[in-house]
Amino acid sequence: MKPQNHNQSLRLQSLDAFRGITIAAMILVNVADLAPSVHPWLSHSYWNGCTLADWVFPFFLFIVGVSMAFSLSRYRQDHKPRRALYWRLLRRSVILFVLGLAINGFWTYEWGKFEISGVLQRISLSYIATALIVLKLPRKAQWGVTVLLLIGYAIAYAAFPVPEPKYVANGMPHGEVGTFGFMSWVGMINSIAIVLMGYFAGAWLHAEVEVKKLLSSYQSMTLVLFGICCMALGQIWNVWMPINKKLWTSSYAMFTVGIALILLAVCFELIEVRKYYRWSYPAKVLGLNSIFVYVSSSLMIKLLEKTHVGSDNSAQSTYNWLEEHLFLSWAEPTTAGFLFSLSTLAFWWLFAYYLYRKHWTLAI
Repeated sequence: MKPQNHNQSLRLQSLDAFRGITIAAMILVNVADLAPSVHPWLSHSYWNGCTLADWVFPFFLFIVGVSMAFSLSRYRQDHKPRRALYWRLLRRSVILFVLGLAINGFWTYEWGKFEISGVLQRISLSYIATALIVLKLPRKAQWGVTVLLLIGYAIAYAAFPVPEPKYVANGMPHGEVGTFGFMSWVGMINSIAIVLMGYFAGAWLHAEVEVKKLLSSYQSMTLVLFGICCMALGQIWNVWMPINKKLWTSSYAMFTVGIALILLAVCFELIEVRKYYRWSYPAKVLGLNSIFVYVSSSLMIKLLEKTHVGSDNSAQSTYNWLEEHLFLSWAEPTTAGFLFSLSTLAFWWLFAYYLYRKHWTLAI
């Protein structure tokens, strides 16, 4: 695979690799949620704390911000955004939100019986909010907004403390559900902060690579340094405000952004600086059609969960039936769930590979 010509395109292959890794992890984690026994690598934290599975969603928000810095780069110069740009950004946001609703309601689509919030909805709102901030405000004001968002959440967290909920058999919280839901929605402001921090990293990379024409380990080490600082700040903040994915606390946002910066640095160093392309090929294949693969895989997960094999009271969900007949006959439950997730990822990678070979990129 030939290296990308940076004089012709603003697209870095390391961004596609990062995005592909994130989508692969998303598929693994989402399918694993259906299993009765979730593999430790794929399980979310019960309440406070941060597992590998808890990194995935912030990673996608972060890469949305990084990519936005490249796609909107010319509007940071002398070009003023036109009304058509705002309509295009709004269209993308609305499509993402509608796709999120389509996933949540699949397949009965009974209004009022499915959640309004979801992964794509959060991405949608964070995307349009961040785009407006970076297009309307100067850089110092953008940084100020990011700090205010993080601190604003911390104030709300102190004003509306959420005790650890008791979980019933199906894994849903019981007890302080109202406050829990409220603070989860307040956590949207930290989602915007994550996208903004991704944008800052992307804008800096764009200036280094596309303006200064520099590609060196200096950029990678700088990203690592800032990543370590963000992780340290998240851990310090964790003393007063625990790292909590369900509430999207500010400490959780800072900690996961730190890890994302380090992963981005690794991808950048290996691909852009050292020209090691082959290892990233599988990730790039997924990354080029990330939203389409995510939506399609999510609908398939819903299909496996909602449909059943058999017609009597003992009918199993399609997922349970497949797991029992394909994996549980020779593997223990936790391993079986992991293998099912891995097989699903392989299926969608082959589908993405087909699109890649056809040179089809399905974007919104």
